[in-house]
Amino acid sequence: MITYHTQGRVIYYKYQDQTPPNSEEIAKKFADISGYTIEDVPTNSSFAGYKDWFILYYNKPGFTIEVGLGENPLPISQFAGIYRENLGILVTGMIQ
Repeated sequence: MITYHTQGRVIYYKYQDQTPPNSEEIAKKFADISGYTIEDVPTNSSFAGYKDWFILYYNKPGFTIEVGLGENPLPISQFAGIYRENLGILVTGMIQ
């Protein structure tokens, strides 16, 4: 399961201390493909998203991909770059 947010060019794949099987390996593939970094979810953002609920209830890999940098809403001029960075994530995610 992949969700997208805007801000940071980072990948989150854990929910608190819960890390479903293969999540870290998939997150590393996504990072290699996109150039994004993998980070722990900031404490103040825990419990806040679909990824967290999905991991908690299904114990399957779930990811939040934070795209773009700058002011929100992101300018449309960033779209082409974000698309290039993330196309491989979407394709890889389909076969995992």
